[in-house]
Amino acid sequence: MSGGARHWNEDTQRWETGTAPASAPTPPPPARPDPDSRAPSAVQWDDGGWRRPEQPAAAPGRGPDRRLVWSAVVGAAVAGVTVSLVLTFVVGQDDGRDEGNGAGASTTASSTPPDTVTGTTGTSGTRTPSPYPTPSSTPSSLSAPPAGFSVRDDDEGFRIAVPDTWTRSSVASQYGMAVVNYRSPDSERRLQIYQVSEASPRASFDTFLSAKTTKPDGFRKLDLRVVAGGGYLLEYLADRIKGEPDVGTWHMADQRFYGADAKVYDITSYGPDSDGRDDELRYLTVASHWFCPPDTTCDTVAAPQ
Repeated sequence: MSGGARHWNEDTQRWETGTAPASAPTPPPPARPDPDSRAPSAVQWDDGGWRRPEQPAAAPGRGPDRRLVWSAVVGAAVAGVTVSLVLTFVVGQDDGRDEGNGAGASTTASSTPPDTVTGTTGTSGTRTPSPYPTPSSTPSSLSAPPAGFSVRDDDEGFRIAVPDTWTRSSVASQYGMAVVNYRSPDSERRLQIYQVSEASPRASFDTFLSAKTTKPDGFRKLDLRVVAGGGYLLEYLADRIKGEPDVGTWHMADQRFYGADAKVYDITSYGPDSDGRDDELRYLTVASHWFCPPDTTCDTVAAPQ
């Protein structure tokens, strides 16, 4: 072949035909990329050297998709040519997940996917709705409780609404705050409030309803149902409650729920079953609606009219 052999010129950074300078070694050409590769390269080799191919125009009217391509990056070394592969994030054509987006929409890569969360769940994974209410940074106003009820700021730090004439007592608890009781003057009705040790309301009821947990005499389960905020409400009957007066059959409405501080609490309403079951549910509803956990900012309560 006339004109001399092909050689790599370090000064011009290209292949040339002619006599190579004596001091410059002639390395072999870099390997050609596989023409059958499914992932197109950002730069390609032909007989004239490395070149960047023209990018095909995106199909009109289609949203972005995301795919990974391998890009070849050329760097000159003193003894020859080094080629490295870089993983590149490319926005291309529709992947079927962004239908309805306008043309020209762009995607910004983030180190943390927007649907991945850590924190109270203790693990990273797909976001799920929080089971407990999130306290607002700007508390709003909560109406005053119904006539006959008043809001109490309890010594254990929580807020609750109870009947005006009921009196308070407490006993030490093995977990969290003390167990607080508010009783009617005749002691035949009671609201009990305490912090639950189990991780969730359902787990707490699973423990309570299991065979390993001692129940009151004559225990009969009436209903277990889900209530707002990820809580559960259990209604049951008992023939006798230790330490409480003999009223015949007792009716209990036991609600376990997530407080605004993400902890699990229990409010149970006790009363005689002989006069119907609406009273216990009413006392429980008012108490839980105005409940605010210790050391938590909740809605302020409006003054009674």
